[in-house]
Amino acid sequence: MGLDNVAVQWPRTGRFYDPVAPAEFVDFADLAEQLPLHAGPAATLADHVAKTGTVRVTGYTELVDLLFGLNGVLFATDAAAEDEDPVISPDDCAWIAGGLERFVNGHQEHGDEITFETVSAVLRKALEGSRLAEQQLRWLQSRLDALRDDSGNAPQWSYSISELDVLARFYRRCANRGFAVYADF
Repeated sequence: MGLDNVAVQWPRTGRFYDPVAPAEFVDFADLAEQLPLHAGPAATLADHVAKTGTVRVTGYTELVDLLFGLNGVLFATDAAAEDEDPVISPDDCAWIAGGLERFVNGHQEHGDEITFETVSAVLRKALEGSRLAEQQLRWLQSRLDALRDDSGNAPQWSYSISELDVLARFYRRCANRGFAVYADF
């Protein structure tokens, strides 16, 4: 069992959110077919979105939280903390999509494979030259250190640019069509 992000109609009209019909994501199947052969996880993700209107995000939560500098981004924890449903609004879907898109663009110079080291490099570069660069870089280093295990080993992340691009497209589709995303545990 894990965390799924399910596209739902926004706003809620009754006691429950109505799932968005998978037909709204059917073109993700075409995306899956266009991906290179070595992009297996990305193609699998795109195919799953096309069939279900859902993204299994358990494997992405740690990475996404690091990219956004928050905890529980894909869990919709702010809403849950306020005793509301764990839902990511269309505006927040746009925010997530934008952050993922910027990361994908910033990662291009590091190749197709996304690792802990390349994520660190992209985030450091994004912070350099900012108004509070030194303070933000220290904060980033503390976040990176917190992700290491007791022996100091980094997480063994292995994502592809295509995979994160598919993830970004899911949230962009939700934002553009006014769908919310329900965090289903």
